[in-house]
Amino acid sequence: MSSNRILLESGTNELEIVEFGLGNNNFGINVIKVKEIINPLEITSVPQSHPSIEGIVKIRGEVMPVINMETVLGVPPSENPERNKLIVCEFNKSKVIFKVHSVSRIHRISWEQIEKPNDMYTGAEALAIGIIHLEDKLVLLLDFEKVIVDINPSSGINVDRLEHLGERERSEKHILIAEDSSFLRQLLKETLEKAGYTNLHFYEDGKQALEYLEKIEAAGKVVEEEIQMVITDIEMPQMDGHHLTRRIKESNQFNKLPVVIFSSLITADLRHKGEKVGANAQVSKPEIAELVGHIDNLAL
Repeated sequence: MSSNRILLESGTNELEIVEFGLGNNNFGINVIKVKEIINPLEITSVPQSHPSIEGIVKIRGEVMPVINMETVLGVPPSENPERNKLIVCEFNKSKVIFKVHSVSRIHRISWEQIEKPNDMYTGAEALAIGIIHLEDKLVLLLDFEKVIVDINPSSGINVDRLEHLGERERSEKHILIAEDSSFLRQLLKETLEKAGYTNLHFYEDGKQALEYLEKIEAAGKVVEEEIQMVITDIEMPQMDGHHLTRRIKESNQFNKLPVVIFSSLITADLRHKGEKVGANAQVSKPEIAELVGHIDNLAL
């Protein structure tokens, strides 16, 4: 994977995906999660580990778990295991390896091209955050954060991390939240209400969130009196969080609103993307206590 292919500009509402195969199915992962793609290595098994954990490998001094995507998605083993690939990734402040059957190419697309999956999907589709129509095939953009949380629930958002806050009352603050995962919307609702924030306005993508702000402005209301903060994920169909942040900060009507990006993609290498579009703060999932701290400090 050539580094000069990587999308460098922030807030364009574009992404690049690595397309990979499992059986007869095509899947995708956001390039910015991928550190490298390598050929199979000797994997050391770990007793009593999760069925999807094939074992661990050591790469340049770092020990990383290997998740077998055959097991995760319930597809038959590869007929040519020597052609398998290991996708080394970093997100949620950790590194992990996904074992797949093949890796084909990188595609640059717009989030507008990505269709949100139907909630009735099961199997592999249930793990998809988006469906991409590429030429004569469909590519499922998978929710790798959910894969990790399903294997290790303690790595997800945990309301217990807010116990130190005690009883609080923050109901006068109205917060707009853009998050495409229904699972995470529910978790955010529970945890932020625990932190005292009860006026939460949820939308499934950046486009819907921006349209809500535009409706407030069109009705002749002062936006900052209706909404005191925006929290956004990055990866969302139709409009991603970087583009949403950029649109808010470039708008004369909305640019006073504090925007916090809450995403698994907040790493040392990628933090500059949020800074370029004007985010007031960036928090890596699942650091919910840090997110609440920023809300307390930034909400208008």
